Amino acid sequence: MTRLKTFLVISLVLNVFLLGTLGGGTYRWIMKERAAVIAQQRGLRFAAAELTEARQEQLREALRQNRRDSLALILSARQGRLDIAQLLAAPQFDQAALDAALARTREADSTLRGRIEETVAHFAGTLTSDERVKLVDALERHGPLHVGPPPKQ
Repeated sequence: MTRLKTFLVISLVLNVFLLGTLGGGTYRWIMKERAAVIAQQRGLRFAAAELTEARQEQLREALRQNRRDSLALILSARQGRLDIAQLLAAPQFDQAALDAALARTREADSTLRGRIEETVAHFAGTLTSDERVKLVDALERHGPLHVGPPPKQ
């Protein structure tokens, strides 16, 4: 009978160990997946995640309106990138046409970026000091103020 009790105790200890290992492994796997998703979240919509729901909606609406107002620029930049790809893949390389397409695309992208920056700056002007600090912290982590590690020399 004591042999059976010893076997049961050893079995119980091993099962608890195995369940703990499975639970811990599952937890680490889930946390690793979550961290990967969070690390990939870039952009202005993720930068506002620490603000209140009402403030997040204000920023989203301002960015939506900016997008509607800038549709011609967005389409121009998209077409410019398509033109660049076609010019680079063409059998006859036309440097002048490529330079012109690059200039058009760069101008559209630059103007669009300026409009987005103005929208965010205007939105930031409506925030309290604490909300602005939260926004800056999030912009540094997820948005255009993200610096990243220094380049290797």
